[in-house]
Amino acid sequence: MKALLIVNPSSGGEQAKEFEEMAEEKLREVFSEVVVKHTEKEGDATRFASEAAAEFDSVFAMGGDGTVNEAVNGLAPHDKRPNFGFFPLGTVNDLARALAIPLDPKEAIESFAVDHTRKIDIGQVNQDYFTNVVAIGMIPAAINNVEVEEKTKLGKMAYFVSGLREVRKNESHPFEVTAENNGEKTTIEVESSTMIVGSSNTIGGFESLLPKASTDDGKLHLIYLKDTNLWETVKSVPELLKGVTESNDVLGYQTFDKATIRLADGATIETNVDGDPGPELPITVTVLPQHLTVYCGVEKAR
Repeated sequence: MKALLIVNPSSGGEQAKEFEEMAEEKLREVFSEVVVKHTEKEGDATRFASEAAAEFDSVFAMGGDGTVNEAVNGLAPHDKRPNFGFFPLGTVNDLARALAIPLDPKEAIESFAVDHTRKIDIGQVNQDYFTNVVAIGMIPAAINNVEVEEKTKLGKMAYFVSGLREVRKNESHPFEVTAENNGEKTTIEVESSTMIVGSSNTIGGFESLLPKASTDDGKLHLIYLKDTNLWETVKSVPELLKGVTESNDVLGYQTFDKATIRLADGATIETNVDGDPGPELPITVTVLPQHLTVYCGVEKAR
């Protein structure tokens, strides 16, 4: 069997080289051939994974959520898709949390087992793919405005600090969502500062934000804040962090197979996809059920 290991050398800090050597050694215990490629610029992981789809049995990524997302974008369009695995070196590591992969890189490498796999859903936003989340409004603004130095110093807290800055701006938008669920269409019109489309229970490092969601339920999950002023935002956020299972006075919740999201006034705002800047509205979001076979932690293996 043949495996490709895609390494983002800018992830992992001073131990990056050590982690790479550990991962390569671990993979050589299982695969007869292991090829290692280093990313140098944005898009490299996508290109490497896409080129490997026809020839390799498995593709692995070593890096943060952005590297994982790039590799998945390289594999998802192909009819023949190798198994996908990854060793998390990022700040948030949402997919690792959802798949019970240890967040400590050494533990993730040591615990890898070739028979621990499951099929997971992949989301598609316009022409791109995601494994975890599309966020619109206040949250992507907060994420996209975090400086690299701030993230290095504060880790996940950097996003919280940036989020507080965005809350103070008190910006809401007239969203229009047309969703399809089991062939039935519904339209939602709501004034909101934030919309989140998730494919698993874990978003932004919070492991129970969407308690009903799983990586293979064949659905995408939409949550949004019903906030038109600062006070409503302040009330909504704590409810959001408790976990959302149904709509209430301050939050909206719905599952769907496909949805188009736009602003009713024709304006556009930025999105964030798996932690990186995504396309501006309008967007179409679709679930691809059990589209990719991934290596996971033993608790999630099927």
